Amino acid sequence: MPNENIVGRVSIVAPLYNEEDVIEPLYEKLREAMDALGRPVEAILVNDGSIDATAERLDQIADRDDRFTIIHLRRNFGQTAALAAGFDQARGEVIVAMDADLQNDPADIPAMLQKLEEGYDVVSGWRRRRKDPWLTRKLPSSIANWIISKVTGVPLHDYGCSLKAYRAEVLRDVKLHGDMHRFIPALAHWAGGRITEMEVTHHPRRYGKTKYSLTRILRVVFDLATVKFLLSYATRPLQVFGLWGLVAGGLGFLLALYLTVQKLIFGAHLSDRPALLLAVLLILMGFQLVTMGLIAELQARTYYEAQNKPPYTIRYVKYKAGRIREAFPGD
Repeated sequence: MPNENIVGRVSIVAPLYNEEDVIEPLYEKLREAMDALGRPVEAILVNDGSIDATAERLDQIADRDDRFTIIHLRRNFGQTAALAAGFDQARGEVIVAMDADLQNDPADIPAMLQKLEEGYDVVSGWRRRRKDPWLTRKLPSSIANWIISKVTGVPLHDYGCSLKAYRAEVLRDVKLHGDMHRFIPALAHWAGGRITEMEVTHHPRRYGKTKYSLTRILRVVFDLATVKFLLSYATRPLQVFGLWGLVAGGLGFLLALYLTVQKLIFGAHLSDRPALLLAVLLILMGFQLVTMGLIAELQARTYYEAQNKPPYTIRYVKYKAGRIREAFPGD
């Protein structure tokens, strides 16, 4: 029986947005790494609605190297959606995701594939010697990594590192929205995947401008709440909404019962007591939470049984002239 851990065909996916200056250096670095792999490999570069010369320069790459596929999105959908487009087009048994600005080093890819062959499903890069400003990038990242590790139960030093290697099967049922790409290791772990991390090279930025801003922290926080819900209650949302609904409704009922006894037995006046309004509020809140849980159960069933809409639209896909899509480069 063949060893199922052996890595076969490889797809490398990198999104780009207004990165015209990096395209030639990126191609050379990717070409060197792909030549060194010694196995069938393709590179999928996703143009995320760039408004500079990125599209034209990417198409020139595809025209001279049939291992490169270029996906052009109709507008800027964001890094997560661009990665999702690349993942959907990828045909390798292993998919390597990376940033295109060459802060990630394609030379690390062979070592990540060797790590996968040890039996892991996801190898996450760790920028241990990160070449970014401490106050605006490294400190917020360290705090975020600690919080994400605690909330998800998957301890990683660097969730934000884009350089990651996945076995393709762990991505099949992962639907990416928002900034969810950074949480793929946690989602893969929830599905039973084996996760590890390895130290990777991180270079100072030499090309383009960073797309990162502190406003992304809020989006990450909201996505983290979504991931926590998906990991814990995605298939049983009624349990979380119903629990709090019963607590609120129960407290409201007990308070209302107490006020009723006060009125009927002791003749207390209730019209001017805030406790009466609180009892009514708790009962209504409990009813609403239970109802929300039932609706969430229906939504969860719809999501798992019928949802199949990607978070992007493609303008066109560029291959080398005469290339047959069914043939994998290197086969």
